[in-house]
Amino acid sequence: MSSVGRLRQLLLNGDFIVAPGAFDCLSAKAVELAGFSAIYMTGMGTSASRLGLPDYGLATMSEMVANASAMSTAVKIPIIADADTGYGNELNMARTIHEYERHGAAGVHVEDQVFPKKCGHLDRKQVIPRNEFVSKIHAAVKARSNPDFIIIARTDCNSVMGFEEAIARANAALDVGADLALVEAPESMAQIEKVPQRVQGPCVLNMLLGGKSPVLSLGDVNGMGYRVVLLSDVLLCAAITAYDSALATVRTSRDPLHFADTLAPNAIFQRLGAENWDKLRVEREQAVV
Repeated sequence: MSSVGRLRQLLLNGDFIVAPGAFDCLSAKAVELAGFSAIYMTGMGTSASRLGLPDYGLATMSEMVANASAMSTAVKIPIIADADTGYGNELNMARTIHEYERHGAAGVHVEDQVFPKKCGHLDRKQVIPRNEFVSKIHAAVKARSNPDFIIIARTDCNSVMGFEEAIARANAALDVGADLALVEAPESMAQIEKVPQRVQGPCVLNMLLGGKSPVLSLGDVNGMGYRVVLLSDVLLCAAITAYDSALATVRTSRDPLHFADTLAPNAIFQRLGAENWDKLRVEREQAVV
């Protein structure tokens, strides 16, 4: 089964999907090796790792798709990718869906911010009118060639136009064919609880460390009725902290090769599928002989 089919099947089975955020092939492999059923390609992490830029809508569609493509070749589990605003109007949205589908993503989320957008957990966001958002979601649904490809409608209007408008937009997007709804940055436990109660379809929660929303246990999120939780920055924050710690150790101790937890090159390569490449090397050597 393709990764698109696997993601659809997880949803049909009623599985609670936990998708840690990954931003490159190495972090995607880590999620897969840890036993998770899906990966979230975070836009924040993509912009940071590939461009060294903040999540201000500065990454282009082609740059985002390129990252999704690289990650999809490195893992077998489905990738849910950030597709920002669709990078334009309904025509751009259609091409965005075509490109993500063609390059191996199993689904995307699309939001209602103006372009260029901002990270959903920042202040002073702006959103497009509801009818424009719904029209773009409808265009995304019509554009997919595989009906199993997942379209998540994300609304960022909670902090701009209020909770009631966010719920209305989520329901309107589901009405035109979105598979799931994501109300971004609910600002209280009460709002988090109400989203799956008020939205008339399956819901996604995006949790960020230090974001606008309370951070809950995965059991609590599942118990509230969410079908998918995205852990957007869990690996990005861990990586930055580890980078800083390792470099501080090098600068202060002048001893870069004696960290407490170290992987030998062999172990790193094993994580990346070295065994399969070794088999090919042996087969080639035997054929030459």
